[in-house]
Amino acid sequence: MQPLTLYNTLSRQKERFEPISAPHVGLYVCGPTVYNYVHLGNVRTFLSFDTLFRYLTHIGYKVRYVRNLTDVGHLVGDSDEGEDKIGRMAKLEKLEPMEIVQRYTLDFHNVMATFNALPPSIEPTATGHMIEQIEAVKELIDKGLAYESNGSVYFDIEQYNREGGQYGKLSGRILDDLLNETRELDGQSEKRNPLDFAIWKNASPEHLMRWKSPWGMGFPGWHLECTCMSTKYLGTQFDIHGGGMDLKFPHHECEIAQGHGLNNHDPVRYWMHSNMLTVNGQKMSKSLGNSFLPSELFAGTHPLLDQAYSPMTVRFFMLQSHYRSTLDFSNDALKAAQKGYRRLVNGLRLLKSMTFEAEEGAVVEPKHGEEVARDNQALYDALNDDLNTAVAIGHLFSLLKKINQLDTKQVSMEQFGEAAFAQLQTTFVQFFEEVLGLKEETSRDQTAMVGGMLDLYREYKTQRLYDKVDQVRSYFKSQGLVIRDMKHRIDWAYEE
Repeated sequence: MQPLTLYNTLSRQKERFEPISAPHVGLYVCGPTVYNYVHLGNVRTFLSFDTLFRYLTHIGYKVRYVRNLTDVGHLVGDSDEGEDKIGRMAKLEKLEPMEIVQRYTLDFHNVMATFNALPPSIEPTATGHMIEQIEAVKELIDKGLAYESNGSVYFDIEQYNREGGQYGKLSGRILDDLLNETRELDGQSEKRNPLDFAIWKNASPEHLMRWKSPWGMGFPGWHLECTCMSTKYLGTQFDIHGGGMDLKFPHHECEIAQGHGLNNHDPVRYWMHSNMLTVNGQKMSKSLGNSFLPSELFAGTHPLLDQAYSPMTVRFFMLQSHYRSTLDFSNDALKAAQKGYRRLVNGLRLLKSMTFEAEEGAVVEPKHGEEVARDNQALYDALNDDLNTAVAIGHLFSLLKKINQLDTKQVSMEQFGEAAFAQLQTTFVQFFEEVLGLKEETSRDQTAMVGGMLDLYREYKTQRLYDKVDQVRSYFKSQGLVIRDMKHRIDWAYEE
């Protein structure tokens, strides 16, 4: 089996994954700023790292997965000036900021559960780690890497670089070019350098969220929060830091600078970034009217959607593309994903209902063991190649062909062999459910109803009541199901 390799944004190449303290792995992912409903771009990022978490666990690592909630300090426009996103929403809705935080945290958790994402090991909040952040600011000032100005504290990028730091190495941006791009903004006069970023901000009188500090009433900088929370729970250097591509600069660049400044070494071994979503080839954005919420997808209520799409269809759709590639939403692509997902779920149902039973007196001549072993190996090789879920799904479809051949008796159990059948069952179920996080979308009530209707179908068919047979078929079709009327049995499946 080839070793696990991950694309490291820092080195710009795939690297063999070697944890600092195997089998333990430290994984940190930047969570949402909980001021509004979670959008699909965020969902893609979190599902990508949910899959990584699942796979690392599957192959035997003990993963501490930390994903924070930003509940203060993230300013509108991702800048050092202006309103806090949560404070702004609180003013608009005439609520306490923590009411906003609670509402959208619950929404985020509900959406993640709907997509069958596992909860992280630890989910810290910025407001819950104010002491750690104030102490980090003090330490950076003491080291000469930060300075106070008018009640705010800024990280000194030029001093950091003079001491061996390389600000810009993650994003590949050159300091001189960044300076040329930077416009003179309000409040920048209090900085020594326009690129210096806030690690503590002075709170204006109208600012809702504020804490006492040695520099006056204020609040922490957005970048510092992640540095303090990741360090507290994963150590001063940990294995993997994940997030969306949009966070690479300046957020993650600043995290590297702060972490190195505090501890004299880089904070992270492997930086991983998921790519953006587009809609019909255009960037997803509210201003273009092509941004939709998960709830709109599930209900099919957005004007750009032809129909509703289930959570597992959307998860499957996202997994069909490599996490580092741009993913384009379109009705055609989602419908194709729905068909593919249902084909695999039908195979899952069949496989779970099968047991190895050789016919009495039949000679067992296993011919398919090597093929199953090869597909099993190919699944691991695909995910070991920088978590290539798209290729892995292709190999699941190869295994699906064998499931269908067994079901239709094109291949007998004797030709398959007990060992190959056991491996097929284990591999298909584990990768579909445990690693890719997919599941059959059905309730106990629905299963009972479908089973009852199928019994009626059998009875009507026996009695040759064909008008009622057609009525049952129509009911199944209305539910997105089909009746499989075969020689050796009658069953149902999801309509593909």
